[in-house]
Amino acid sequence: MLRTRLRDFIVTGDDWIFAVADYCHEGGIRSILRYVPDPNGTRGVEKKFRKMDFDDAFVFMKKARPEWVKDVHIVPWDSVKEILSPNKRLPSIANKNEKVKAIVKTLEKYVPLENMGVTGSLLPGLEIESSDIDFIVYGSPWFTARDIIKREKEKKNPINEISDEMWHDIYKKRKPDISFDEFLLHEARKGNRGMVGGTYFDLLYVRDWKDITPCLRGTDIGNKTIRATVTNADFSFDSPAIYKIDHPEINYVLSYTHTYAGQALPGERIEARGMVETLGNMKRLVVGTTREPKGEWIKSLTLLES
Repeated sequence: MLRTRLRDFIVTGDDWIFAVADYCHEGGIRSILRYVPDPNGTRGVEKKFRKMDFDDAFVFMKKARPEWVKDVHIVPWDSVKEILSPNKRLPSIANKNEKVKAIVKTLEKYVPLENMGVTGSLLPGLEIESSDIDFIVYGSPWFTARDIIKREKEKKNPINEISDEMWHDIYKKRKPDISFDEFLLHEARKGNRGMVGGTYFDLLYVRDWKDITPCLRGTDIGNKTIRATVTNADFSFDSPAIYKIDHPEINYVLSYTHTYAGQALPGERIEARGMVETLGNMKRLVVGTTREPKGEWIKSLTLLES
C-alpha cells in the first residue's frame, strides 16, 4: 500500500514531480507541483527539468490537469509512479554531498539515521550550486537535533550562524507582516537554521508515522485578532504549526506559513491574526491562508516585551 507524508516528493507517469503539502490525502495526494520535464530546463543531467514557482505551478496545472486543482494540487493515487522518501534517499544523497554528510555526522550520535532525511531540490537530484539544504528530522528527535545544531553553531565548525545579510534575504523571501526586528528576534531563538560550508540550511520537522492523526476540515467565519496564552507547542514546528491556547473562544492556532513555525513557547502570551474556522463545537485561528499572508501574523508578546 502506498503511503506518503509531508515533504515527501511524488513522481507521476508524466515525470511531473510534486512536493507533498500535508498529511491529509483523502481522494488523492495533497501536493504542489515543483518540477516538470523541459528540454530547455536548468535542472537535472540526463533529463532536463524546469522548476515551477507557486504561481506558475497553478497556471500550468489549470491548463494541464484542471481537475487536480483545488487549494493545492490533488494527485490521484493511481497517477503516482514513484514516492521519493527523504529518509530512504538520505544515505545516497549524503554519500555525494559533503555538506549534507557534515550535518548527518553532527547529529548521528544522538539522532537515529532513520529519523533523518533531505527534501527540496536535493531529494530528486535537481539541485544547483545555489540550492539550500532542507534537512528533515522526524518526530521528537527533532528537538534533540535542534539543540545540537544550536550548540555546534557556537563552535563554528562545520555548522555556522547565519549572517546578517542572509537574515535580510530570508526576511525578503518570506515577506512576513511583521517588522524585520520582530522577525529576527523570534528567529534567532528558534535555532533551526544555519550555514554549512557556506550553504544555508533549514532543520525541518515532520511527524513520525505514529503521530499522524485524522485531518479535520473547518468552515471559515471571518478574520480575527486574538491574544492568548500558549498551553502546548509540541507541534509548533510542524506544517501546519499548532499552538494550543487558553482563550475563551479559540481552542488553538494553526500556521501554514513557515515563518511562524516555532514562534512561541508554552506559557507565553501571543498575539495572532488570521481566519477563524469552526469544527463542530471547536474554533481555531488559521494563519497563512494565502501564499504571502498579509494582515496575518503570530507574535510572542512575552518575547517582544522581555
